[in-house]
Amino acid sequence: MRLVVGLGNPGPKYEGNRHNVGFMAVDEIVRRHSFSAWRSRFQGLVSEGDCAGEKVLILKPATFMNESGRAVGEAMRFFKLQPADVTVIYDELDLAPTKVKMKQGGGNGGHNGLKSIDAHIGVDYWRLRIGIGHPGDKSRVIGHVLSDFAKVEQPEFQRLLEGISDRFDLLAAGKASDFMSKLAMDLKPAAAEKKPVKTDPPVVTPPAVKAEPTSEQQGGLAAQMKRWLSGDAKKN
Repeated sequence: MRLVVGLGNPGPKYEGNRHNVGFMAVDEIVRRHSFSAWRSRFQGLVSEGDCAGEKVLILKPATFMNESGRAVGEAMRFFKLQPADVTVIYDELDLAPTKVKMKQGGGNGGHNGLKSIDAHIGVDYWRLRIGIGHPGDKSRVIGHVLSDFAKVEQPEFQRLLEGISDRFDLLAAGKASDFMSKLAMDLKPAAAEKKPVKTDPPVVTPPAVKAEPTSEQQGGLAAQMKRWLSGDAKKN
């Protein structure tokens, strides 16, 4: 069995926050894979389903971010799981927006949700980090993570969440490397269509036009013809 945890803060006030991108990701997985309806359990909301031959439990802690470990620890102990059976999806300040990285174990990077989970189950669980970018100034971090995605950001983040969901079978099967490589291919920008090279139309040289003799030239020719006819030409 695999336990997949999306991190965020509960309640409509926080729904669109960057800090809630973990919730958004698991919501998309549940929707696109037709998992069970959400129900209250383990100090959070859970949804269950099967994917890639694996039983999967999706968990959204309802304890607020800095107490997420309570819900994760309770669910893990109930099903007698090991940390390696757990995947946590969360927002990452130190990654550019929509960039994704995955690893097992490691530090918490100052993320309050991870700090709590570390305290309850240790550090050897899997982490799927979704980049939300850094505001550039430490004093602006809280406002940044607790603000909604800008409209211009939303299409790319939605595309990312759909990509994660589309490749979730690999994640459920524990094939982290395959999951990341397939996701990267899915999200690779489409190559720009080659535009036809505009060329100038060929230059067509019009046929030479024989110039008509001028009136003065016509008069001279007429006089010469007259001399020929009168026999004057022979004298010349």
